[in-house]
Amino acid sequence: MSVQWDQLAVPVELPVVLDDIDYQRVVMNSGATWDYFPGHFDPGYAYNQGHPTIFVNTMHLAGFADRIATDWAGPDSRVIRRAMRLVAPIYAGDTMVGRGRVVAKRTDAGVDPPRHLVDLQIEVSNQRGELCCPVELTLQLPPS
Repeated sequence: MSVQWDQLAVPVELPVVLDDIDYQRVVMNSGATWDYFPGHFDPGYAYNQGHPTIFVNTMHLAGFADRIATDWAGPDSRVIRRAMRLVAPIYAGDTMVGRGRVVAKRTDAGVDPPRHLVDLQIEVSNQRGELCCPVELTLQLPPS
């Protein structure tokens, strides 16, 4: 079931999404995205750079933010804009905690047919409550 744009009242709190991150997922994701920075697969390298262990890459965080939004909005939604900042790492052994909120809805009448858009603010934190990645995201919803 997809969120209906015309029935959406702003603001809306999205369900919290949790994702346990183990070593295998960190390494597999960096390999799958061809991100061969050693901090994503070599614990010794990460440690020598001041980190306790390996950490997820940017694309992993972007995918998690997209998941928070599209799990809520439904399969007919699509991400059309994402702006994110990397504030702190998510390490192997951490749990990613995603919280989101719809902060605006609008119609883009500059295209034909007009697009129905919702703007979200998403925070990706770790299990200790430390903010790791704030995200601003815009979804397009299907016409109602």
